[in-house]
Amino acid sequence: MLEIKDLHKRYQMGDVTVNALNGVNLTIDQGDFVAIMGPSGSGKSTLMHILGLLDAPTEGSYKVKGQEVSQMREDELAIFRRDVIGFIFQQFNLLPRMDAAENVALPLLYSEKRLDLDKAQGLLEKVGLGTRSHHRPSELSGGQQQRVAIARALVNNPIMILADEPTGNLDSKSEKEILGILQDLNDQGITIVIVTHEEEVGMAAKRLIRMRDGVVQSDIRRVPFTENHLEKQAAESKLSKIPLASVYQHFAQGIKTLAANKVRTVLSVLGILIGVAAVVAMLAIGSGAQAAMEKELSSLGSNLLILRPGAIKSASGVKADAGASSKMTQDDALDIKNNIPNLNNVVSTVSGRCQITYGNKNWSTQIVGTNPAYALMHASVPQSGRFFTAEENLARARLAVIGMTLVRELFGGANPIGSMIKINKVNFQVIGVLPTKGANGFRDQDDAIIVPLNAAMYRLLGKENVDSIEVEVSGAQFIDAAQEQILSRINTRRRIPVSQQDDAYQVRNMADIQNALSSSTKIMSLLLSAIASISLVVGGIGIMNIMLVSVTERTREIGLRKAVGATRGDILIQFLVESIVVSGLGGVCGLALAWVVTTVLTYFANWPADISFASVVLSVVFSGGVGMIFGIYPARKASLLHPIEALRYD
Repeated sequence: MLEIKDLHKRYQMGDVTVNALNGVNLTIDQGDFVAIMGPSGSGKSTLMHILGLLDAPTEGSYKVKGQEVSQMREDELAIFRRDVIGFIFQQFNLLPRMDAAENVALPLLYSEKRLDLDKAQGLLEKVGLGTRSHHRPSELSGGQQQRVAIARALVNNPIMILADEPTGNLDSKSEKEILGILQDLNDQGITIVIVTHEEEVGMAAKRLIRMRDGVVQSDIRRVPFTENHLEKQAAESKLSKIPLASVYQHFAQGIKTLAANKVRTVLSVLGILIGVAAVVAMLAIGSGAQAAMEKELSSLGSNLLILRPGAIKSASGVKADAGASSKMTQDDALDIKNNIPNLNNVVSTVSGRCQITYGNKNWSTQIVGTNPAYALMHASVPQSGRFFTAEENLARARLAVIGMTLVRELFGGANPIGSMIKINKVNFQVIGVLPTKGANGFRDQDDAIIVPLNAAMYRLLGKENVDSIEVEVSGAQFIDAAQEQILSRINTRRRIPVSQQDDAYQVRNMADIQNALSSSTKIMSLLLSAIASISLVVGGIGIMNIMLVSVTERTREIGLRKAVGATRGDILIQFLVESIVVSGLGGVCGLALAWVVTTVLTYFANWPADISFASVVLSVVFSGGVGMIFGIYPARKASLLHPIEALRYD
């Protein structure tokens, strides 16, 4: 079964070369019970590690079941350790956060893709620990811990058990019990190889090998050997199995590991949590601001052009006040409507600050005087009551349509329809209430009052000319042409010199303004998110740091997992899953925090915020990606650890 020829093992300790093994030749048949004895430094433990495929020889040949070990890849060695060999360590090497049954079932994670606790329970009963299966190692005696280690060695039905000083830390009673178990296993056909320095333990074996200075001094067979062919055939059939460990089981293991280190896990999660919350909140605020901006701009009307008088330069080149030379009247608006094609509506407007009084309450607000078509152009059709008519405008009727802020401030929320208010000490009747539009930043869109144009000009503001002419174009494709025609028409009508036409009138294209503001809002949102995402990167670095510390602290655990059959891929997946779990948990908690922040901003600060599904998906994917990217290096470092070096780590 095992064949060693001219085996050498050398270690380099600084400038000194240590020859641990010097040309060992040895053959161990299947079903044998061999004890390897020798003083400290004789090379017996080194030989044991090479036999168990935990270490590699410097020179020589070592064959397991006819296969040359030196020609096997790392994962092939792991599979042999998993399916062929069971290990019993002097220090037990039980994982402290697992109970006895879970420790026994650990090798199954790498062979059957699951922790079969029922099978583990059966083995614990076999070694006399059936009632202690849910106890952790710290709750078991040394003898009981060694029994758990034996059960773990048996869980994958190995054909060989390697025991390194299996009774070294036990009392005499426990020693006899452990030796009895090993003898029973050997009677079943399992090959037993133990390393010991105790004579009474060595005498329990059928074959006794003594070593000194890295060579075999003597090889004595004490009991005749009979090979077990049935067990050999069963073992050979197992070698073709190369299953991968289940990601689900690694996930469950990762959760348990993280739960065992709560403070460290919380600190790791915190970095990702803050990063995700910041990114999602910034995206939500940006999205909400953009939506509010679009809502406000849409209230101004779609495909809307606003014509205003400009400031004409004098002969000396000095710019005069706006409107000093260029004027507009209602006749200009009528001329534009009658002579320019593809227009839906044209209205004139004037505006100014006015004092509104109702009873003993008063309120200062912006008043707008305009034509009836203004309601349709600006999405201002009253939610209750009505708008004024063209006839009422011509008659300078003292009628008003007010916003919800005035309803609240002057009427206490009561129905104002039909009530008389004073605007600059002039009586006006409230005939309608404007639809609620809400606040946008520092501007309250509901703090408004609209009256007929002629009433505003001649009863309230004393204006002969209009402040602006608003034009609704029938389609976006006609806007540019309409803009040119409007400017040409008004300049011609007002006889503006060609040299002054660039300054006489200005046309504001609300579609261009809307696009510019939307682009600015998007850029600002992306900028804020980019700044917030820096905290995600910092959180990722924190995860990498914590995982590197975890790899260092769990070096012996990694060595144990490799000894019982974990491949490099298994270890890589295990630590990568833990990293992704931490970042994923941080992402979920970050989403919750972002929701709280945006809710508070919306409720108390009246700041628009909208958490979109896209931002949720982006944050989850990004947080998982951060965990994967920053978890790769620690996970790879763990996977590359050499089994025996990891087991020796202090």
